[in-house]
Amino acid sequence: MAAPIAPGVAAGEYICPMHTEVVRPGPGTCPKCGMALEPRAAAVADAGPAADSEPCCHHSGMAAADEYVCPMHPEVVRPGPGTCPKCGMALEPRVATAESEPDPELAGMTRRLWVSAVLSGPLLALAMAELVPGWVEMLLATPVVLWGGWPFFERAAASIVNRSPNMFTLIAIGTGAAFAFSVVAVFFPGVIPHATGGHGVYFETAAVITTLVLAGQVIELRARRRTRRAIEELLGLAPKTARLIRAGGVEEDVPLAHVQRGDRLRVRPGEKVPVDGVIEEGASWLDESMVTGEPIPVDKGAGDRVTGATVNGTGTFILRAERVGSATLLAQIVRMVGEAQRSRAPLQRMADRVARYFVPAVVATAVVTFAVWLAAGPEPRLAHALVNAVAVLIIACPCALGLATPMSVMVGIGRGAQAGVLIRDAATLEVLEKIDTVVVDKTGTLTKGKPQLKSVTGVGLAENEVLRLAASVERGSEHPVAEAIVAAARQRGLGLEEARNFQALPGRGVIAEVGGRRVSVGSRRLMDELGIDASRSPEQVMFVAVDGNLAGLLCVADAVKGSTPEAVRMLRAEGVRIVLASGDHRAAAEEVARELGIEEVHGEALPAEKNERVKRLQAAGRIVAMAGDGINDAPALAQADVGIAMGSGTDVAMDAAGVTLVKGDLRGIARARRLSRATMRNIRQNLFFAFVYNILGVPIAAGVLYPAFGLLLSPMIAAAAMSLSSVSVIGNALRLRRLTI
Repeated sequence: MAAPIAPGVAAGEYICPMHTEVVRPGPGTCPKCGMALEPRAAAVADAGPAADSEPCCHHSGMAAADEYVCPMHPEVVRPGPGTCPKCGMALEPRVATAESEPDPELAGMTRRLWVSAVLSGPLLALAMAELVPGWVEMLLATPVVLWGGWPFFERAAASIVNRSPNMFTLIAIGTGAAFAFSVVAVFFPGVIPHATGGHGVYFETAAVITTLVLAGQVIELRARRRTRRAIEELLGLAPKTARLIRAGGVEEDVPLAHVQRGDRLRVRPGEKVPVDGVIEEGASWLDESMVTGEPIPVDKGAGDRVTGATVNGTGTFILRAERVGSATLLAQIVRMVGEAQRSRAPLQRMADRVARYFVPAVVATAVVTFAVWLAAGPEPRLAHALVNAVAVLIIACPCALGLATPMSVMVGIGRGAQAGVLIRDAATLEVLEKIDTVVVDKTGTLTKGKPQLKSVTGVGLAENEVLRLAASVERGSEHPVAEAIVAAARQRGLGLEEARNFQALPGRGVIAEVGGRRVSVGSRRLMDELGIDASRSPEQVMFVAVDGNLAGLLCVADAVKGSTPEAVRMLRAEGVRIVLASGDHRAAAEEVARELGIEEVHGEALPAEKNERVKRLQAAGRIVAMAGDGINDAPALAQADVGIAMGSGTDVAMDAAGVTLVKGDLRGIARARRLSRATMRNIRQNLFFAFVYNILGVPIAAGVLYPAFGLLLSPMIAAAAMSLSSVSVIGNALRLRRLTI
């Protein structure tokens, strides 16, 4: 519904939603916070009584919707899509939206990959069989190198302009040198020795390298898209509309963006709470697992605070909106996840740091080689100078260096998947071996994540009779705790009776008549109302009263997973510090900690508090992993050096984490650390092979053996040596498939 134009407001004026004093005659961005301006007519009509008290977007982590940022260099921000001038990676939207948008970078790279693969396959087969002349190979290779690899040449040029050589610089030099040399060999075969027919050309080398790099880019872009999905799913948790109660009692559904602080909203059974606020009328139970991770719903009544995006049970209530828009807890969680994800440093930075010095050194070596042979070499000097300079560039092609890390990572991640440990990327794999602290959530991580009856204590009746009566009453309730009690009674084979005059008291419990006796099951508050003394009993139990007398106690809690004790022992044996941070009551968290022997416990921890605890540990010099399964864990999972999600948990948790344990078994953390150590050792070996190959190969290609032995390294032999170095790297990486973890 279009908002009416406020009196005295020009229809063409635009205003900043966060700084209402900023007014412009047309669309644009706010000079203070960078947010996109909105039509003033709509903004004025929707402005709340406390609109100017919303937090400034600059300080709350918000950004202009059209800004793009580099995932590896967060300081690089651009007003639109493009590539990073430092590393060449595609920029990402700084502000995510609830609905996934098409990724033009991924679509373009995928299209280039398919075309390049279709052309490179036949080209490689023909070149190896030497069935066609060089000009036929050139026809097949030209679209691959010049069209398929064009983004790499663009990024390489940008890296040179910005004096920040990276892997794209290496790729462009390698493929460009091989392609240019081959073109010269085809059109001027007499200039270059041994360049007759199809011999002495390296079109297939340039094309295959381009295709492989394109495949790597597609895999990387898909992984990054999956990372962004965590924020998209978080935003999707919020309802799209709210039931607004206007003056006079008229109710209507309005877009969530139109809700103002102070508005009265009705929340009906099964609906999501639209914003953060306080209940004014009514009562219900709410599923707050999004915030606390605790699966047991919480009873709410007048005066209690509720959080936006939590799910209402079977009751209905009216709330007064207190925090809307960017001030809600959900919006803050989204902001924290986004900031933490952008702060990660991928493993590929190491290759870029090496390339910063390696690329100029190789180019300088090729130039010196050309100059020396041109000035002092035997005739034909130009041919020898060109051959040896190109040999230097070809043998220094980044194939081995480029494969050293990705091959080990690919095989290592595959081996982890076989063991039920899904690792998102190389950055996660790199950090895992350094982890010295693990922060764990309780519900769904250490425990099963489902309420279960742990014990029954008879006070005035036998245990089975207490459970039978309680289950007979709770059979009429849809509450998850009631389901746990009924399930336990059926497991014991207890016969349940029909309950009459059933009465549910939101926030307190239930009352009914069973076999002529009045049975009450509920909280201490219910016992107080009934005048039953329960003061000597523990707080964390449910009470069962029969005919006005306390009859027994029921303890409903979350049972520890069978594999958890062994997982804790494995981590301790490796010297890992374990910290329990749970959104559940402190008493419940401490009980689980005592059972597992965990000394450091923090209960009733909200998402921001878990996130802050991880930050404090990191500030103290600890390398922190966070293990959790709920939406409430997402900020801490993203902030931690490694986030570890349970496969049985929410999609948001898994998308925010770097590691997913498919079976939800914490023993997977120890397995992941062993896998990380082995993979990183393999990567270091591969890098050693690649660098030794270049240290030995480049001087030989330059002709250092010619004065003493009369030996020259032709580009063809250089290409063979380059292939051999790649084979050695691949073979070493494949050893990880037999790794025992």
